[in-house]
Amino acid sequence: MDAPASSPHATSGFAPWSPAFAADPYPAYAELRAAGRVHWFEPTRQWLVPHYADVSALLRDRRLGRTYLHRFTHEEFGRPVPPAAHEPFHTLNDHGLLDLEAPDHTRIRRLVTKAFTPRTVQALEPTVRRLAAELVGRLVKQGGGDLLAEVAEPLPVAVIAEMLGIPESDRPLLRPWSADICGMYELNPTDETAARAVRASVEFSGYLRGLIAERRKAPGDDLISALIAAYDEGDRLSEQEMVSTCVLLLNAGHEATVNTTANGWWTLFRHPEQLAGLRADHSRLSTAVEELMRYDTPLQLFERWVLDDIEIDGTTIPRGSELALLFGSANRDPARFERADELDLTRPDNSHVSFGAGIHYCLGAPLARIELSASFRELLREAPGMRMAAEPEWKPGFVIRGVRELLVEL
Repeated sequence: MDAPASSPHATSGFAPWSPAFAADPYPAYAELRAAGRVHWFEPTRQWLVPHYADVSALLRDRRLGRTYLHRFTHEEFGRPVPPAAHEPFHTLNDHGLLDLEAPDHTRIRRLVTKAFTPRTVQALEPTVRRLAAELVGRLVKQGGGDLLAEVAEPLPVAVIAEMLGIPESDRPLLRPWSADICGMYELNPTDETAARAVRASVEFSGYLRGLIAERRKAPGDDLISALIAAYDEGDRLSEQEMVSTCVLLLNAGHEATVNTTANGWWTLFRHPEQLAGLRADHSRLSTAVEELMRYDTPLQLFERWVLDDIEIDGTTIPRGSELALLFGSANRDPARFERADELDLTRPDNSHVSFGAGIHYCLGAPLARIELSASFRELLREAPGMRMAAEPEWKPGFVIRGVRELLVEL
């Protein structure tokens, strides 16, 4: 596909590999929104979509897809065949719900939903609260530390591990595997990033295949056993689909929660009056969590392939193009949110797009909300004087955006 005429005036501030941009992308988003509804970005050969109305509509538009392989070969779609060395990553990724379209997505989501029911998620709430209390208790006992490493990261990983029935001794393996695999979701990943993702894909897949074999022989009260047993209209999940589902549940099930927790507290520390109000009235918490996800979006960008030509504001986007839907910009769009750049922990009708929309709406959203409410509530209650000890640095990644650490003192 030939490159369209670029719009440097619109994209000059969009610098996803710049540390300054990663620290605060929101002024650049405002420039993009003011300049138009869609912009070509040559470094990643993507169309940037910054407005809430467009992002929300396109997430539901079936002329777009997370994959194109259900309709086209790579050659037919005008895309290069991925390097053979990357095959373990793509096998793992391409069999998960996140990167499938109908009919496979429909079938697998129906089967996974049979195992991942609202009752299953709700039944986890006491476990989530217990784990949050233990982690916060340790942080309080030591007088502070890195909130990211001590609370934000271990809580959702432990919850997903508990759901899957992963033995406690093996759980330290999970976060490094996940981080390496998720590196491939950043823009233009390096060869080194790809090599780490491939290695993690091989190791994680091998580990899960062993666990699935054990559960086939001796089913337990865990999600892997439930996935093995899931059955609908003659369909079952293949072993690869189970492996990919488990990896997706870990990756998608904790990356956003980790960054919402750490980024959320960083936001609260910079808005002391609103933090004081939340400390005085914990009943605001569920509304506050939604606002923190809107105000500083953990997943800044989500991609879609154009399967059939579409038009945005008079610009034809041809089949074979890739859209970058800017969640972070959509969530700060003043056309949708009053005082969009202001934090309002009591904001009503907060229809942010942080969990996506359409058929790919986040399956784990209810669990994420339980985890976030549990950790924030416990920290508000047990560490009422918690304050930031040092200005955080941001990780180099921009798509899954978060701080390296969040040092706090009590």
